[in-house]
Amino acid sequence: MRSFPAPLRLRLDSDALVSNWQWLARQSGAAACGAAIKADGYGLGAREVMRRLIAAGCRDFFVSNWHEAEQLETLLETGTCLSVLHGVREEDMPHARISRAMPVLCSPGQIERWKAAGGGECHVMVDTGMNRLGIDWRNDVAALVEGLPIDTLFSHLASADEDSPLNALQRERFLAIKARVAARRYSLANSAGICLGRDYAFDLTRPGIALYGGIVHDLAARHIRQVVFPEAQVLQRRRVIAGDTIGYNATFRAPADMDIAILNLGYADGYLRSFSGCGAVFVEGERLPLVGRISMDLLAVDVTGKPGIGEGQWLGIDYALSRAAAASGLSQYELLTGLGNRFDRIWV
Repeated sequence: MRSFPAPLRLRLDSDALVSNWQWLARQSGAAACGAAIKADGYGLGAREVMRRLIAAGCRDFFVSNWHEAEQLETLLETGTCLSVLHGVREEDMPHARISRAMPVLCSPGQIERWKAAGGGECHVMVDTGMNRLGIDWRNDVAALVEGLPIDTLFSHLASADEDSPLNALQRERFLAIKARVAARRYSLANSAGICLGRDYAFDLTRPGIALYGGIVHDLAARHIRQVVFPEAQVLQRRRVIAGDTIGYNATFRAPADMDIAILNLGYADGYLRSFSGCGAVFVEGERLPLVGRISMDLLAVDVTGKPGIGEGQWLGIDYALSRAAAASGLSQYELLTGLGNRFDRIWV
């Protein structure tokens, strides 16, 4: 905790986060709905996200590695499960064997490592077409996992946010493996997979980006609310004379006399140069454009005709994820996880 406030902050909407999870849970039907909180809760702060979702009724949480899990184990309650999606390296084994978190074993080597250490309850990931982590669906998965008490058998959709024949093909492959491999539960759908319908839900869904305001399907656009609202403080208001340029490399030349506000925000904070010329702030509902090139920790906004904007005022950045992604060329995932630690994160 800082001893004084930073000049930039993320206003994080607790109600929107919980509302998003509740809608995803309803869309999941009879399946339990978990929450991916890897990458420090997609940049929001995993502990705070986990606290709020546990209170809302979420019982299954997913992180990428054991370092992330270690930061969250103290929040686990009876009936909650924390799963480590990247499985277990040799270096992870001493902690993994005593941890309250559970590994998602992703390769024959990890399975052998887990068995050699005494086995025990675990998850298993099967690759049905992503060609990322997981046991290849063409392998004899049942033979590889023989003797393991599997809590959940996972796979992951590669193109759930598209109308792709691969979605149905992955589901068919997963069904075939499900028929041969005994587990307490089966899980395939991520955020976009939930929107494909109940046939993809199985026993457990694993939303991520949609929890935090990401729009991954037309269906979700009517229900998912923005959670993250970046705001930056005005450091200086200044007059720019017609013909003057603004920022590095003089990419913007003032067509007339104008007023600009210099904000404490830039690419070192995750607000990248790709927003130059297309980003904006909101002032009382009005969208004001950025001018000039975004630099490491400063940017300029056209505030001509807005005499009330001056030093110390907070301006909200236009950061609705689908719109910001379209404007910047960045993915919604990059937009969230790239927000740096110089922001104060304030839950409201």
